[in-house]
Amino acid sequence: MNTRPLYLDHQATTPLDERVLQEMLPFLTCEYGNPSSPHMYGRIAAKAVRVARRQVADLVGATSEREIVFTSGATEADHLAIVGFALAARPTGGHIVTTVVEHKAVHAACQRLVDHHGYSVTLVGVDRHGCVRPADVAAALSPNTVLVSVMHANNEIGTLQRLAAVADITVPRGIALHTDAAQSAGWGLLDVAELGVDLASLSAHKLHGPKGIGALYIREGTRIAAQQTGGGQERGLRAGTPDVPAIVGFGAAAHLITADAVAAPSRIRALRDRLQGRLLADLPGAVVNGHPCRRLPGNLSITLPGIEAADLLERVPGVAASTGSACTSGSAEPSHVLTAIGLTRSQARATLRLSIGRTTTAEDIEHAADLITRTAHALQQTHVVSA
Repeated sequence: MNTRPLYLDHQATTPLDERVLQEMLPFLTCEYGNPSSPHMYGRIAAKAVRVARRQVADLVGATSEREIVFTSGATEADHLAIVGFALAARPTGGHIVTTVVEHKAVHAACQRLVDHHGYSVTLVGVDRHGCVRPADVAAALSPNTVLVSVMHANNEIGTLQRLAAVADITVPRGIALHTDAAQSAGWGLLDVAELGVDLASLSAHKLHGPKGIGALYIREGTRIAAQQTGGGQERGLRAGTPDVPAIVGFGAAAHLITADAVAAPSRIRALRDRLQGRLLADLPGAVVNGHPCRRLPGNLSITLPGIEAADLLERVPGVAASTGSACTSGSAEPSHVLTAIGLTRSQARATLRLSIGRTTTAEDIEHAADLITRTAHALQQTHVVSA
């Protein structure tokens, strides 16, 4: 009997697809060559890296595999994009525009530029759904602005931003546009040409690939200052011997999406809507966060009145979920995303992030809804009695 909890935390990480593992295994065992080596072992590894680079390029709609630079994950890709671009562009300006709901990796990269390189950063607010108004981005620009960074899909509330509308503002002004697309690429939602972005950060473990590998899409002609120097790998932008098994896994995971070899987003959206409907019906006063339509198919951020979300999760060991971003869960401070969309500190602490993925079943949804509602009712009753 399987006693493991139901996994509803796919925005934190996704299980490795078995087909991806099978592609990786030879490069963890017999095909162990360094892709920089000139002999047969090295050539086999180098070819595998080229294939994976093409597969990731196809996933995001890049015109050339040369536009993909492998990193250790989306955090490093964010840093390379923001700090690397800003330092390369330093002679022409010193101002960046981003949003209040970005992942902390983006905020940290921007703060590094402020603290160590004299940059200034403007944070643009969002509406109650977490949407950035393109007009607000335009209003924040100055003659000194060199870069705008707006995430494609929020990692807590799932809201998808109107990047193409932001690009309509940045492109005529010659301002680069970066997006953290770690959450959206796995749904086949990222097309860099259609959205008009110059830089896009990706992560394999968000799309059923391995952890420890990501990538930065860099539009041809976009200048970046390397942040990790050494042997000149990755076009001199990211030195170090490539992690061939992880890169192969990233490519395989990307290919499964472009080849339509995975569950359609519509199936997962239907499961999400079923869970959302159950919780809203069974828990009066519950409120869903994020855009009602323009949201990741598997995302459900829901505020449950009269509870502490951390307490609920502790009392429901049969469900693996989170109270917010996996990078900040457990922090005493409320989510900066939830407070940015207008939630009070107590409302933010009463919010669950339930994220559904390929491995979720209809039975999982019904069981999770039963467990969560039963526990929430018990906690609410305890709250009323103690009050």
